[in-house]
Amino acid sequence: MLAVAVLIGSVTAIALQEPHTENAARERTGRTTTADEPIVPTVAATAPDGKSGLSSPQPASSKSSAVSDSQQGGAKAEPEPDPSTSKSASKAPGKKPPSSKPSTTSWKSVRSVNYPDRYWHLRSGVIRLDRVSSGSGSETREDSSFKVVSGLADSSCYSFRMEDGRYARHRNFVLRVDRNDGSRLFEQDATFCPRRSFSSDAIMLESVNYPGRFLRHQDFVVRLEPMENSRLYWADTAFQLVKGLA
Repeated sequence: MLAVAVLIGSVTAIALQEPHTENAARERTGRTTTADEPIVPTVAATAPDGKSGLSSPQPASSKSSAVSDSQQGGAKAEPEPDPSTSKSASKAPGKKPPSSKPSTTSWKSVRSVNYPDRYWHLRSGVIRLDRVSSGSGSETREDSSFKVVSGLADSSCYSFRMEDGRYARHRNFVLRVDRNDGSRLFEQDATFCPRRSFSSDAIMLESVNYPGRFLRHQDFVVRLEPMENSRLYWADTAFQLVKGLA
């Protein structure tokens, strides 16, 4: 009987202390739970070294670093080029394109493209397209040579002066030779602007005061004619400025 009484007293004491212990545990954790709520262990929110705690560690290698740098544009910088080398390379010799405008203040003869044995030649006060060669007389060769100078009315164009100081000018749309009277009209009549021709080594000569009219030979007389869209016109207006025959 004594043993039974001791056992009952112990069970009663444990039953009285259990509620007090559970309440203390709730106070320490600051939360309450229900019988059906599972208890989940606390996991650190941040993994060491800033890596995800769910990923496995990756071994570091020089190859992977090189690939990463290449993918991110971090390739190794190339040495700067030698200035002397680049300078010489930029000045590599090249063929200079031919200019359609010959140098001024030089003696030239004007040769027809479609009649290559004929040149501008002063005869009877009018410039014609005559046969002239190095075997012609000195006077004939002089009358077929002109000093090409900057245009009297436009310095970007041409004027053609003869040895005696007279200039080639158009009058009544015919190319003649007259002395400069100092007038504005004369300066314009004696100024012709070079234009591109169908022939790569030839030019067309446009009047400065009659735009759209070009010097053209007709019946072997050099005239100022309006532009025509014909093969014959392009051929008759194409002239080459060559070395003077005189």
